[in-house]
Amino acid sequence: MNKHGPIVEAASDVFYNTGVNNILNISCYKFVPLLDAKELRPVLLERCLARALKGTILLAEEGINMFLAGPAEAVRGFVSELHTDPRFSDITPKESWSETVPFKKMLVKVKGEIIRMNHPTIRPAEGRAPAVTPATAKRWLDQGYDDNGRPVVILDTRNDYEVDEGTFKGAIDWRLTKFTEFPDALRAHKEELQDKTIISFCTGGIRCEKAAIFMQQNGLPHTYQLEGGILKYFEETDGSHYDGGCFVFDERRAVDVALKTVQPTEKHPK
Repeated sequence: MNKHGPIVEAASDVFYNTGVNNILNISCYKFVPLLDAKELRPVLLERCLARALKGTILLAEEGINMFLAGPAEAVRGFVSELHTDPRFSDITPKESWSETVPFKKMLVKVKGEIIRMNHPTIRPAEGRAPAVTPATAKRWLDQGYDDNGRPVVILDTRNDYEVDEGTFKGAIDWRLTKFTEFPDALRAHKEELQDKTIISFCTGGIRCEKAAIFMQQNGLPHTYQLEGGILKYFEETDGSHYDGGCFVFDERRAVDVALKTVQPTEKHPK
């Protein structure tokens, strides 16, 4: 495992959002040491408020995780200013569009972890598990095995209510109610995963960053994380092998493979 983590590449078509919605929604994260997280909080809050952005930014000593929405010029202006900090210069947000801002307020919080796992030895900033691009993941799922002929399984690291909104066909689902349950769930099911290539995935990649490292540390060497998560898979493929929508943590509730808001149904009222 190296600091940047190998990424298995494959050529692919890119499917762009061409909708007319004018509110830009972004999500991004980075595991990077932030010893000044408390001092950074008011700085980022002031920048967001000055641009009338809404959403949530989580800061911790292990990094940053953020979800923001607003007019495109304002959102991209914030990201450009964020890039002036060398620690965040390579952050590339995932984008989607909506008719309205799906957040009620602007929050910047300092936490113990930007995604809670309660395993302090898991430090993605010190070295990622290998990642697989959406195009390669799709190809492996098409054929049922990886480039070495090893059977491929796909593991959902999200909570049960997220999975119920939509997931990959045939995905392993351990019915987690919170991410801190993942380590115990893995221990209970580890033998079922032996001798397989495992693609771990989540919404945008942050949970499978930690999950993939944990699996590799616990005797599952053929573990990959889906680069950019479900949202990146929607951006860079035609959504094959995925059923339903992708749950998102804002008022949209879920987006489809075109990254458009899923309309409420009787099963999932708004």
